[in-house]
Amino acid sequence: MDAAEFKKTILPMSRKLLHFAFHLLRDKGEAEDAVQEAVLKLWKIRDSLENYNSLEAFAMKITRNWCLDRLKSKKPVYIESYRSGFDRQSDDSNPHRLVEQTDKLSFFYKVLDTLPEQQKQVIQLRDIEGLDYGQISEIMDMNLNALRVNLSRGRNRIREELIKYDDYGNRSNKDTAGKVF
Repeated sequence: MDAAEFKKTILPMSRKLLHFAFHLLRDKGEAEDAVQEAVLKLWKIRDSLENYNSLEAFAMKITRNWCLDRLKSKKPVYIESYRSGFDRQSDDSNPHRLVEQTDKLSFFYKVLDTLPEQQKQVIQLRDIEGLDYGQISEIMDMNLNALRVNLSRGRNRIREELIKYDDYGNRSNKDTAGKVF
């Protein structure tokens, strides 16, 4: 693969790789380093890239492995504010509704962070990044059945916690609705 073909094939993936690395590392600078290292590694093996079925899945796998190695080498720092960088625009102009949506999204990510690492990564790749099962299987080195089980368990746990969250909020609103403060 020559330089022009490499730029045309690999570089468009860098934004998706950056988003994935950012989710794992929670640090923009380190995520950029991860993508740079992945692209550098792909450049070094550019002559054998045609042997891979999905270059995107292979690039995601390289990025994932680099991020996991980085996380193992140091204790990760939890940065809550990284989520505020995502676009949360809504057509709803009701400020109370916007606060509820923001709180629920924040709660979703807190629940996601409590999941086992494999479930968290599978949900990230499937539901947030939008990859298909084959690509995720290749990235995670996991067979399809195990992948589906992890995805199902993770989704069920998130669903249960969101139902509890909604029930608590609704019960609280009903209990205080008739009271005057």
